[in-house]
Amino acid sequence: MAKTDKVSKQQVYTLLVQIGRKDGDGLPEGATGAALMIYASGVDEAEAVRETVAILKQADTAPLDVTGYGTLEERLAEGHDISDEERALMDRALEENAVIVAQMTPFFED
Repeated sequence: MAKTDKVSKQQVYTLLVQIGRKDGDGLPEGATGAALMIYASGVDEAEAVRETVAILKQADTAPLDVTGYGTLEERLAEGHDISDEERALMDRALEENAVIVAQMTPFFED
């Protein structure tokens, strides 16, 4: 097995995080939870997920489930349509080594 000296490169992963209710979470009154579309940097998707969950917990939210959609390249290979705005947010997440919440959709009971 060949060993490489190449340093791991940060990439940006698209994550969909479902959160539940928690005191001080900032969700609208009557919401039962929310879905957050997030762009997070990491050397792999597992690191991006760990960092995202840690930051969301620090922000007084209650992360329940994380679905990973991969990197920009992986999403393009799957035929996803990625807007310029979305690409700009991904670039920002990479440049700032950050977790960026791109969209928040609250859930309400009927």
